[in-house]
Amino acid sequence: MDERAKAGAGDVDKALVPPDLTLSEGLRRLDEFARKVIFVADDERRLLGVVTDGDVRRWIIAGRDLARPVCEAMSTQPIVLTEGFEPDEARSLFARHAVDSIPVLDSAGRVVSAVWWVDMLQPEAPKAAPLGIPLVVMAGGRGTRLSPYTNVLPKPLLPIGEVPIVELIIERFVAQGCTDVHMTVNYKASLIKAYFKDIVRDYEVHFLDEPEPLGTAGGLSMLRGLVDTQFFVTNCDILVEADYADVLRFHRKSGNRMTVVGSLKHFTIPYGVCEVAAGGRLTGISEKPGYDYLVSTGMYVMEPQVLDDIPSGRFYHVTDLIDAYVKRGVKVGVYPISNGSWLDMGQFEELSQMQARLAGE
Repeated sequence: MDERAKAGAGDVDKALVPPDLTLSEGLRRLDEFARKVIFVADDERRLLGVVTDGDVRRWIIAGRDLARPVCEAMSTQPIVLTEGFEPDEARSLFARHAVDSIPVLDSAGRVVSAVWWVDMLQPEAPKAAPLGIPLVVMAGGRGTRLSPYTNVLPKPLLPIGEVPIVELIIERFVAQGCTDVHMTVNYKASLIKAYFKDIVRDYEVHFLDEPEPLGTAGGLSMLRGLVDTQFFVTNCDILVEADYADVLRFHRKSGNRMTVVGSLKHFTIPYGVCEVAAGGRLTGISEKPGYDYLVSTGMYVMEPQVLDDIPSGRFYHVTDLIDAYVKRGVKVGVYPISNGSWLDMGQFEELSQMQARLAGE
């Protein structure tokens, strides 16, 4: 077995979860592990199945309860290797089954290690085809929640480490093949334009000047006549760590007019919540209950027809657009990602968290 085949063996303990773990907690373990898969095993480490981030995404899209155990969503016939395997055997399995990882079992079916595609094959893998659709960055807002910082700099230019947030956003899309970049600007627009004029970059930014603030969607109306394909839209204060090609595939396969990238957020009420029946009778207390919600990240995929549905020169939020579509029966979908795949700097606490997360890159 070569060194790349052994890679990740020390990580396997982090990937092992019991079958009764909830899917909500399983998703958090996927975030922490950052390997796109967890292995469901019994107390003796015998493999029962595997759960990938794609399995959880499909579970959420189907509207199923995240309080259910991971064993209900796992694949019970995973691809496996046995101790002493040859590297060519692993390469063949990766090529035939398009999986991200393969657990390695001993003769009793216990998980002893794992092989990761990213460690073994990535140096030899061909580059993915570029996405080739436009990116629109909504950067016209004042960023009042980050005042007084935004009294000096516009929110898109607030630094995360040594690089402004908007540059980090664009670089991630450019890396996946979106090099046609449009940006709506209003507040301190001259500073934003001056910054992009001075930096060295391998993409072009086309600025769309909002004569006055037009909300989170109003500025899109200025794209009419400029964009005639599907396009990504992102707020200027978020980073979504995802496979954008998979987001686009999901959008196209679903036949959506618009796809919202949603992140699973877990909220814990820090109190005992009273359950009350008629007449004020207490029927129970839930101690610090937790709730899972799928929230909009501020990233979308849109069809070019969307541009005709946005009023020109008028303040208009993306929520207004979604509400209008829901009422008309126009198909809007949600592509779920984990909480750890979404970084938001809209408020001071979140800004600090983003800086801390990216400091290790």
